[in-house]
Amino acid sequence: MLLFDQTATTGVSTHLLDLISAEEAGSLCGLLLKRVARTPDAVAYLQYDDRAQTWIEITWRDTARAVAHWQAALTREGLSPGDRVALMMRNRREWVAFDLAALGLGLVTVPLYPDDRAEAVRHILEDAGVRLLLLESVEQRARLSAIDPTLDDLKRLLILEPGEAALPEGTRAVGDWLGAALTPADHRPVDRVDNPDALATIVYTSGTTGHPKGVMLSHRNILWNAEASLKLIPARPEDRFLSFLPLSHTLERTGGCVLPIMAGCSVAFARSIPQLAEDLLQIRPTVMIAVPRIFERVHAKLLERLESESALKRRLFEKAVKIGWNRFEHSQGRASWHPGLLAAPPLDHLVGVKIRARFGGRLRVAVCGGAPLASDIARVFIALGVPLVQGYGLTETSPVISVSPLEDNIPESVGRPLPGLEYRVGDLDELIVRSPGVMSGYWKQPQSTAEVLDTEGWLKTGDQVRIQDGHFFITGRIKDILVLANGEKVAPADIEMAITVDPLFEQVLVIGEGRPFLSALVVLDPDVYTEVAKAEGLPPEPMAADADGRLEPILRDRIESRLTGFPGHATIRRVVLAACPWSIENDRMTPTMKLKRAKILADYREALTRLYVGHEH
Repeated sequence: MLLFDQTATTGVSTHLLDLISAEEAGSLCGLLLKRVARTPDAVAYLQYDDRAQTWIEITWRDTARAVAHWQAALTREGLSPGDRVALMMRNRREWVAFDLAALGLGLVTVPLYPDDRAEAVRHILEDAGVRLLLLESVEQRARLSAIDPTLDDLKRLLILEPGEAALPEGTRAVGDWLGAALTPADHRPVDRVDNPDALATIVYTSGTTGHPKGVMLSHRNILWNAEASLKLIPARPEDRFLSFLPLSHTLERTGGCVLPIMAGCSVAFARSIPQLAEDLLQIRPTVMIAVPRIFERVHAKLLERLESESALKRRLFEKAVKIGWNRFEHSQGRASWHPGLLAAPPLDHLVGVKIRARFGGRLRVAVCGGAPLASDIARVFIALGVPLVQGYGLTETSPVISVSPLEDNIPESVGRPLPGLEYRVGDLDELIVRSPGVMSGYWKQPQSTAEVLDTEGWLKTGDQVRIQDGHFFITGRIKDILVLANGEKVAPADIEMAITVDPLFEQVLVIGEGRPFLSALVVLDPDVYTEVAKAEGLPPEPMAADADGRLEPILRDRIESRLTGFPGHATIRRVVLAACPWSIENDRMTPTMKLKRAKILADYREALTRLYVGHEH
């Protein structure tokens, strides 16, 4: 069993510009108070004003006033420290102000995904015993009408943007509820948290099976995690973050909200995912936290566009990637210089600069987390000069466990463990960790807590790991490992990632538990399929092509070309076409974009069973 304390050997510089330490902050609202005292007139947030059609800047002093205003209204509600309050909004300055206001009063915030299903919201509100709920709009309230009895039990239901229509009974508009403006003397928020280990938030994990569990995180958990993350990837006061992952996701809340307060950076709240490309060009961020899907889609569009370009432009792109990767490896100290690198600057000017411009042209670091990103895709962006690093963590660890420093970046790795984090490798190569960022447990679920967290603070991650030269390589999720009929073990995530590098495959689910071979259930990209259908003489509708038997061999061939290098038992022998994409809306994907394997497999049980008729042994 391997035991390792990262603190002793990290070698990472702790010189961080304008940093407020976790100890100095004391609490999350205390962090804001220290930031306001240090840089009151610096820009804290940028938010788009639809009426003015422009981006509005908000200073730290402005933020403190807003927090104080929210606190005055919350105090009138007669809530007690430890009471739970929930918020269900997209990323915006009001989300941050409400959160910090509640935390400063000793309340416990429960973040909800802004587009979550009514039934999931009901479970969380009832399980956490939420007393006050803040919604963003009346449309959101209408979508929750199916759980009216639960909403009626709340002490207060608030809507930030009520519109012109009359509000449902028992619902108040935030503007009316906040009341008159505070006097200047009241513009300073209060921080009543005197114990950093006090419960700050309950974050419900978006489980792929069953009801989500409430992860209990303290002020210390989150502050420590943000500070430790900054020791591997320092932030600068002049950095500008673009916030588009939901703040209800712990990665965005810690890395894209708390961390910038600690380092004194500004944060721009993206308008929406459909407007993300435009926001990148307008905001020109220096730091971005994203999930693999963002890079996968940009990569797929690149490949799709290259298909229509001349052979010369395709060769130019391939050369830029090859030379760019060699230059990156040289800069990392893993390869020697050679004359071919002289071609890097002109190739970068012709190709790389244009790709980086899509991200605003100023990116200093892009952190990809939440799920694995295929190394082939990561290599392309890195080779073209996008400073992309991968990280890894869990909601239960506040969330970061590891991240790659820019100067020690291996695309296949999820980075080095945070300074101060201890780890060991248990049975089945499971990564087990301990740090001040580890949760205290699951809300009202002592048995579930005991299954993953022992009395000495060691947390079972459920992920298999390989450790090489201090880097973590996640090799699979223990619960997702498929065991074939011949006893061979397969990690489906690696195969799924490799297949989705092909832009034809929008989503993939590999199956084969207890079966003699692997099969794949796939969702196709409609635009790419149209081009494939024209080239192959297939019907314009994928299901029609699948029905006459001509599509599956084509899909198998394309999949096979992506799995070269995988062992023989990882071959996909049959392919089934899914009738529709899997999404949060149809409850086949969690709000963190993870597929609900059990539900998807149940949908296609009969079709998948037919694949193995006659091959039971």
